[in-house]
Amino acid sequence: MNGVAIRFCSVSKYSLCGVCGAMERPGFMASLVAGGVAGVSVDLILYPLDTIKTRLQSPQGFNKAGGFRGIYAGVPSAAIGSFPNAAAFFITYEYVKWFLHTDSSSYLMPVKHMLAASAGEVVACLIRVPSEVVKQRAQVSSSSRTFQIFSNVLYQEGIRGLYRGYTSTVLREIPFSLVQFPLWESLKALWSWRQDHVVDCWQSAVCGAFAGGFAAVVTTPLDVAKTRIMLAKVGSSTASGNVLSALHGVWRTQGLAGLFAGVFPRTAAISLGGFIFLGAYDQTRSLLLELGRGSP
Repeated sequence: MNGVAIRFCSVSKYSLCGVCGAMERPGFMASLVAGGVAGVSVDLILYPLDTIKTRLQSPQGFNKAGGFRGIYAGVPSAAIGSFPNAAAFFITYEYVKWFLHTDSSSYLMPVKHMLAASAGEVVACLIRVPSEVVKQRAQVSSSSRTFQIFSNVLYQEGIRGLYRGYTSTVLREIPFSLVQFPLWESLKALWSWRQDHVVDCWQSAVCGAFAGGFAAVVTTPLDVAKTRIMLAKVGSSTASGNVLSALHGVWRTQGLAGLFAGVFPRTAAISLGGFIFLGAYDQTRSLLLELGRGSP
């Protein structure tokens, strides 16, 4: 799934779920474990929607890519990469926020969230992209096993093949985060202010679902480009990783509909994912921090 994260301290004086208020030494281990648990939960629960989205965006078309058959094809790759991917994002996001600490009322707070989210995506994509390459190829060729696809990529393209689409993935994730995170933080701050107390975990999850869904819609063309690059045949112009070229090719052959292929399952998956992800993250992190305080 796309990066959706929580922070150590709230965008305002109201901290999420009462986890933390004033700036303190961040619980990096709690963030790492909570992020990993949340990531695995989302990826496995919503995997069928991701498969449908990938097949809709595939250059061979939805039916030829597998239609509704074998919608869990490639799930081992997602399962293996999910925990370290989410954990890498969260630990980077939280550390950068801590490093760039500013007063909670500062107008620079949204900028801090943007920078932290962008840094988290760049690091997480080092893990996410190889997993995504194998997963997406399995999703459109369900007759092949995940390990077989992994071996074929290494044999035919080497390590570079596993990182095909790294640039396009980062270029998708950073705009996504720049839209999602400030909106998420602002919605939570507004909700907290309106009710005059910290947002509950379910309220944070609702805000995350709305923010994630909106960001998913506006960044769908970049997701289409990323999918086309990862699925392109070795040696083709699309396989070179040029995002603008991939977008132009889709526009030329399929128009606006092609650029927004898979927008509905993508938006549904990310909206539901934001709710599950942030809810699972908040609950897990709150529990770990409470346990930490209670231990001698």
